[in-house]
Amino acid sequence: MKKLMLIAALACCLTAVAKKPQPATEPEGYKFTDTRVIPSTQIEDQHRSGTCWCYSTLSFLESEILRNGGQPVELSEMWIVRNIYFEKALKYVRLHGSLNFAVGGASHDVIHGIRRYGIVPKEVYPGLNYGTDKPYFNEIDAVLKSYVDAIIAAPNQTLTTAWQQGLNAILDAYFGPMPETFTYQGREYTPQTFAAELPIDLDDYVDISSFTHHPFYTQFVIEVPDNWMWASVYNVPLDEMMAIVDNSLANGYTVAWGTDVSEKGFSRDKAIGIVPEADLDGMGGTEAERWGKLTDREKEAALYKFDKPGREKQITQKMRQTAFDNYETTDDHGMLIVGEAVDQAGNPYYKVQNSWGVRPPYDGFYYFSRPFVEYKTMSVMVNKNAIPAEIRRKLGI
Repeated sequence: MKKLMLIAALACCLTAVAKKPQPATEPEGYKFTDTRVIPSTQIEDQHRSGTCWCYSTLSFLESEILRNGGQPVELSEMWIVRNIYFEKALKYVRLHGSLNFAVGGASHDVIHGIRRYGIVPKEVYPGLNYGTDKPYFNEIDAVLKSYVDAIIAAPNQTLTTAWQQGLNAILDAYFGPMPETFTYQGREYTPQTFAAELPIDLDDYVDISSFTHHPFYTQFVIEVPDNWMWASVYNVPLDEMMAIVDNSLANGYTVAWGTDVSEKGFSRDKAIGIVPEADLDGMGGTEAERWGKLTDREKEAALYKFDKPGREKQITQKMRQTAFDNYETTDDHGMLIVGEAVDQAGNPYYKVQNSWGVRPPYDGFYYFSRPFVEYKTMSVMVNKNAIPAEIRRKLGI
């Protein structure tokens, strides 16, 4: 009997030893609940091209078409990009190279492009005439920059009458010749007549920003390299800029958003944008003491773990201005705000449609905290009818 008991005890010990160690507790992560989502067209992929400004603004206009009862349509980004590149080249040459000549742009470029050149569906003009199925601009950008720099150098001492034809030939080679007429869903159009039939009014769209180096309730030319057109934005205080965004979403309007995603608080993999701050008020004495002993690098690593919601900074007008003045806020990405959400702690976020393809964890959508949008918004394009009446009155629109 004793022998049996000894064997049983030994078996229990061996079983206990053989048990796998319990895994460490998984990080809580972020869990979002959408509270409002406005219909938009499908996620696009700008791939290796700096054309976010065009993708986001056309997605904005496509959502406006849906809001106005129109049929879903995919508009051609490359139609706009090709035409804007031509105009930008002309201005670059006229200014002897004293202009940012690159593929970047802004929302107002799209409105201008449709006014001047009309628009076509993507299926009519995909603009991929160089052997890839997605935009790939490394060669295009280099070739165009080399060409216009050669023109500016003026080897003949004066510009020839052929240089603009040469520019158009390069653009046609990469993007494809532009059709004067086309057939879409059984009807024949020109780019101008197609644009005229879209259920949107281009006069409805305005750009809004919020900086103190120009007076509020006036327009100013926003001083960023990609504003090659020198177009103006309306300037309002921070709280009113956010009121415009909120009122737009509350009334079923999406918002074209120009922002800065070069921040440590933006995670491409997690699809989250935050502005974290150490919760010193919530720390006990031992925790606060431990935090104070961390190096700056260790503190930064702790703040940007993206393991769960935490305290974020309270954004002020002064913080926005300082970040802009110090080149900490730059015009590096455009997206489409399509809705609102909360995390598991009840903190407010904006749901944003990106143009980096359908990818995890949210199928190409991203979540940006309210403080991030307050802090890092360069400008927004909105339908002026979505601006609160009192703010519209102050702006005179």
